Amino acid sequence: MIEYLILATILGLLFLGIHRKVIARVQGRPGPPIWQEILHTLKFSFKKTWIPKTGSELLFTGIVLVAIGIWTAALFIVIAGQSILLLFGIYMVHKMVEHGVGLSPGSPYSKFGGVRSVISASSEIPLFGAVAMIYFFTGSLMISDLIAFQAEHGPLLLIVPPAALGLYVVILSKMPYGPFSIVQGKEIVSGYKTEHFGVWRAALDVGEGLKTFVLLFAFVVIFFGQLPILLTLLVMLIVLVSLSFVSATTPLLSPYDCVTVQILIIVFMIVFAAVLGVLL
Repeated sequence: MIEYLILATILGLLFLGIHRKVIARVQGRPGPPIWQEILHTLKFSFKKTWIPKTGSELLFTGIVLVAIGIWTAALFIVIAGQSILLLFGIYMVHKMVEHGVGLSPGSPYSKFGGVRSVISASSEIPLFGAVAMIYFFTGSLMISDLIAFQAEHGPLLLIVPPAALGLYVVILSKMPYGPFSIVQGKEIVSGYKTEHFGVWRAALDVGEGLKTFVLLFAFVVIFFGQLPILLTLLVMLIVLVSLSFVSATTPLLSPYDCVTVQILIIVFMIVFAAVLGVLL
């Protein structure tokens, strides 16, 4: 299974590189090569590593390992067809990881990023709505059952589009340079990762790559069903490019605007579910 982990990490970092490239092209810039994030990770692996004197050594190092561990578990949850509740439980644990990474060095910049991760938890509101709608229409939250349901009834994307929109917004909130990326805003340098350098930053980048791959992979499996490998990767790429386009054409919202927008999305999901429930 280690080969799946390595491949997912490489593809996830490559997707992040494509994300930066598409944003640059939309904005009229040449942008970095698509393998730039892979090079960044390798570069940090050989840089000097230190722990700030103001930081907690145990938290500073341990939280990085947790970041990799939770997305490793998430990858195998999707592959094994387990419950999406487990997957999205891991997503919520990731919020605590962001908070821990931000607080561990004692830096004001990383601390602001960690605090903003709590505010960005508003993205979980559309997430809960998406999970509820999926269960309402399919009667199950097991990924294997959702695949079987779609094999018989067609893609969930066409059956419950608001649920797909909710998960799409969740993924958008975790993409760098997006309108909801308040935890990594430029006004706080690199956000919660500002003080992590060397091998610790490389490990965080590995976690970012895994997270990106898992979220895109889960979106395709949940809303498109089981597709051939190459077609799955193609759909993941299309979803990624759409996320990049949104990121390139929208400004970074303030923390409170993020909450407002995502509350409006959940209201739309509730209204859609109510109307469809009456019609059925």
